[in-house]
Amino acid sequence: QVQLVESGGGLVQAGGSARLSCAASGRTFSTSRMGWFRQAPGKEREFVASIGLSGGGTSYADSVKGRFTISSDNAKSTVYLQMNSLKPEDTAVYYCAVREPLQVMYKYWGQGTRVTVFS
Repeated sequence: QVQLVESGGGLVQAGGSARLSCAASGRTFSTSRMGWFRQAPGKEREFVASIGLSGGGTSYADSVKGRFTISSDNAKSTVYLQMNSLKPEDTAVYYCAVREPLQVMYKYWGQGTRVTVFS
């Protein structure tokens, strides 16, 4: 089992920055992939970014490329999402998730942290 706890959400003015953290505990594989997803009010959950914990590449949704950066600190079993140049449309609940090696679906999910961007 893997437990994930997100933090770092809150109110941010448009154009500002925020950093989300996702601390993982339990059984995590070095070759797992961790991702950030978000769900805006009235919309479906969507992919934001992902990173391979074994030094694998990163991947971003087009809507956040150039503004968001995902990184990991394997020693702390923590993944970060640095969000810059925030826009009101980035308002959502942000979730981190873990995809185990050789799996297609993200199996473990955190409870989410809310980010509200106001103009």
